[in-house]
Amino acid sequence: MGEILETPALIEKIMISEGHDFRGRHGLGRMNYDVVSKESVSCVAGRGIEGDRYFDFKEHFKGQITFFSKRILDELSEKFGEIDPAALRRNIIVSGMDLEALVGRKFSLQGLVFEGSEECKPCYWMDQAVGAGAEDFLKGNCRGGLRARILSSGELRVSVP
Repeated sequence: MGEILETPALIEKIMISEGHDFRGRHGLGRMNYDVVSKESVSCVAGRGIEGDRYFDFKEHFKGQITFFSKRILDELSEKFGEIDPAALRRNIIVSGMDLEALVGRKFSLQGLVFEGSEECKPCYWMDQAVGAGAEDFLKGNCRGGLRARILSSGELRVSVP
């Protein structure tokens, strides 16, 4: 499987949604599907997170799971006021993880193996979901998050402090 980077990250929050609020909605407005917080989720290799909108989305999909930095969430909240992490529509909020360093690399978290596929590039919807200027604030260096493929199946859990 190649070199796998062990990450010391903590999972702060886990979220899934059964539907797409923004994908394919250009010019139509958002859908407002609920984002559900979970204490744990089942990750299925090559398929995604059970119950999430991207589960079995398409073969080899780059965004089977998404990660977002707690540090960036805090910075975003400082600039735009308190931000509900659900507004970001990312699955896993983590602390202690350099998301940019994981693009193109295999890494493990809680015993599961992932492959960072690409940055979650923010789009104009972030201005609607978070506030005017959020898209620009999140551009570059994986500030908008990390998209990844799930390489091994198992359960992810919110870390116990």
